Amino acid sequence: MQIERIHHVAYRCKDAKETVEWYVKYLDMRFILAIAENEVPSTKEPDPYMHVFLDAGMGNVLAFFELPTRPPMGRDQNTPLWTQHLALKVKSMDDLLEAKAKLEAGGIEVLGPTDHTIFKSIYFFDPNGHRIELCADTATPKMNKMLDDVKWDMLNEWAKTKKAPQHARWMHDGSFKGE
Repeated sequence: MQIERIHHVAYRCKDAKETVEWYVKYLDMRFILAIAENEVPSTKEPDPYMHVFLDAGMGNVLAFFELPTRPPMGRDQNTPLWTQHLALKVKSMDDLLEAKAKLEAGGIEVLGPTDHTIFKSIYFFDPNGHRIELCADTATPKMNKMLDDVKWDMLNEWAKTKKAPQHARWMHDGSFKGE
């Protein structure tokens, strides 16, 4: 078996209409599908929902469920806010900065750009409290090769020590030399 791509990623939302309108307005996603049922097809549970789908580009689909009969949305209190997020790629730094300006003009607080050496990012929250990251790639082939060469060593060291391996320290300490 070979996975072709992610069919869709689904999150819960507070209000399906507000969520669709926000993603269309601020991230230029196209609203592509709505499905509503009073019974969950897989479990046959009586549980009305609205399931909306947005085009996230290149065959990627972002979906949301509004569940009006369920208690209000919460989040895992043991996981820091910065950890769980959806990262979306934009074409360029110009696009990243344009998105930041658009979000801020709409009153949305934006953190960044943050320089991760191989990409730059901005961070913000959607109306449901989901953290969103927009990324513009800045990696060179050399950087990608250096990271590819050490990925297993880093993972194996982490598995043993639970301390950050230093194999790719250059990503955050400014010591990268060359293209």
